[in-house]
Amino acid sequence: MKPQTLSTKKIVLTALLAALTAAGSALRITLPVDIAGTTAFHLGNILCALSGILLGPWLGGLAAGLGSAIYDMFNPLYISECWLTFLMKGAYGLVAGLIIRGGRKNNYGQALAATSCGAVSYGILYLAKTYFYSGLLLKGLSHEAALLAVISKLPATIFNAVVAIIGAPLLAVVITKALKQNHLT
Repeated sequence: MKPQTLSTKKIVLTALLAALTAAGSALRITLPVDIAGTTAFHLGNILCALSGILLGPWLGGLAAGLGSAIYDMFNPLYISECWLTFLMKGAYGLVAGLIIRGGRKNNYGQALAATSCGAVSYGILYLAKTYFYSGLLLKGLSHEAALLAVISKLPATIFNAVVAIIGAPLLAVVITKALKQNHLT
């Protein structure tokens, strides 16, 4: 067995995708929600899925989690939850990377499946966090109020997932082709 090494190229691509994920998370429209605090439409999820597809499960999960957590660290609304964001968005990239791992990154169908699975897993984790952590634990909401908080965040969660499911596979195919043409894969 050949031991796997972490090349400088992979480290640079991981850092680049983490930075792009932080920037994509900053491109947002934040909406106040009475019960749940805030919700947002943003482009960070596209880059979380793209990280997993391009870098694989472990480095993709690291780039997605780190980039999203860095955004949270610079936003006073989210700084207290940056550790949760690191884990949940890291799971987004990890799942996408695990799904695409055996397949071809330049195949639209496989990239679509990877992004869809990543989006669903993140959506479940995010809504569970809204219910249990933010709703019941931090705010001390009743079961019904915590469910309302989840429902209030559903539109933005679904929108962000759909945007990622549309955008990430297209970008993955184009970027993978460009990387191969320039002998960077």
